[in-house]
Amino acid sequence: MSRQAYSRSTRRQEPEQPAPAPTIRCAIYTRKSTEEGLEQEFNSLDAQREAAEAYIESQRHEGWTCLPDRYDDGGFSGGSMDRPAINRLLDDVQAGRVDCIVVYKVDRFSRSLIDFARMMESLERNNVSFVSVTQQFNTTTSMGRLTLNILLSFAQFEREIIAERTRDKMSSARRKGKWIGGAPVLGYDVHPHERRLVVNEEEAERVRKIYALYLEHQSLLSTVKKLNGRKWVTKHWITKKGRERGGKPFDKNNLFKLLTNITYIGKVKYKDEVYEGEHQAIVDDEAWRRVQSILRRNGRSGGAAVRNKYGALLKGLLYCIPCKSAMIHAYTVKNKTTRYRYYVCSKAQKQGWDTCPTKSLPAAEIERFVVDQIRCVGEDPELIAETLEQTQKENKRRAEELEYEQRMIERELKQHDSEVRRIVARASKDAGRETPATSRLADLQERIRTLDQSSTKIKEEILALNRETVGKQELAGALSAFDPVWESLSPREQARVIHLLVEQVGYDGEQGTMAMTFRPNGIKALAQEAKIQGKGT
Repeated sequence: MSRQAYSRSTRRQEPEQPAPAPTIRCAIYTRKSTEEGLEQEFNSLDAQREAAEAYIESQRHEGWTCLPDRYDDGGFSGGSMDRPAINRLLDDVQAGRVDCIVVYKVDRFSRSLIDFARMMESLERNNVSFVSVTQQFNTTTSMGRLTLNILLSFAQFEREIIAERTRDKMSSARRKGKWIGGAPVLGYDVHPHERRLVVNEEEAERVRKIYALYLEHQSLLSTVKKLNGRKWVTKHWITKKGRERGGKPFDKNNLFKLLTNITYIGKVKYKDEVYEGEHQAIVDDEAWRRVQSILRRNGRSGGAAVRNKYGALLKGLLYCIPCKSAMIHAYTVKNKTTRYRYYVCSKAQKQGWDTCPTKSLPAAEIERFVVDQIRCVGEDPELIAETLEQTQKENKRRAEELEYEQRMIERELKQHDSEVRRIVARASKDAGRETPATSRLADLQERIRTLDQSSTKIKEEILALNRETVGKQELAGALSAFDPVWESLSPREQARVIHLLVEQVGYDGEQGTMAMTFRPNGIKALAQEAKIQGKGT
């Protein structure tokens, strides 16, 4: 045999080398339903990823390689698709950057059968395989897909059972009047060892003053301005993880939540049911009832001045005593020219005339009666004395409120001063270096400056309150001058004056009686307006 033939024969006997396995890019997805424990150095997400990386390493001979991107959803439920990492992963699947998704268990990927089916369709369209490290199945066969759906059905069933048990537990706890968690509210603290609310006396007093302010102004926006003027803020607390929450200025939304929170009258609510709570009430039932009545009456306007096209003097003031319902201003037109105005009980209007003894009242008649009662106050020395006494009580109440605020500010200033002294005492050790203590000192100085400004405003308001006290002669002169002032006003201005003087007017259709409550501060305002009117004439 020639050398050439021998060489050719030798080459034919050499074994062929296998083609290298194609690279399979594997993305690891991890999930945990709660945030508990995520702050640990090695948490549940890390454990899931470690198991998935080990599995991928065992398949290296098949060309599997782990992508460096992390798809971790910590603190997200598997019952919905509202998860940032899963959505980012699906976007990468659509973009062709992933060949295989690896999870520790199927329920880490999803606990909803519908969501899972939709995601699997997306994976199939993009030729992406799905692997569970602890559950062996093959999605390329019908039996594998059946096994997967059975596993997922049990995962969804487990999630729904847990949800039902949680709802039953919450409902049972509420029926017993227990606090079941959530953010604490102004006026209460959470007991450090027991899951219950305890009264914070300083905050409780502030809550009562907020209710009183709203009853005085009957407007969310006006009350918010007063609260922000006093630098009052929402509940401030520290979470178990040491994070600060709350302490924000009031706005219409959080003020409305505070005024409608049934916790303050010692009750708890679950869905539409109300139960007696095991915590102590800090707002009395009468104040609560009046606030809710005003909020319902104001509706969307929040108590702001609303259009009063026909100058109804008692719009928003008149209510039916037997029904405890507002009386609404309305009118009817006869002969296309004559307009008859009247006030109708809202309960009678909604539930039928038989449900209310008052039904309706002629507007002009009841408005004239209210104006006559105001005139009578100026003509009766005893009524003048009683009104003056009410005004003095209101001034005293307001002065006590301001003094309380001044004490709270002084207490806070004292605490800040003590902290400043401690920081200054340690400052020599860190001279010339920017430290957390240095930043804290700057923050304290800013707070002290703000508190000093608030203290100055309170002192000025106390002085102004003392200067503006209405005397008996001044009050008598203002009320006796009501007639000329009244007649010179337009219908819309007359309505404004009535709302300035009167807090509410109640009418009892059964007894044929009326009850009228004055605003002490309104009398003071009327005295000032009468003084201005006198100077003008």
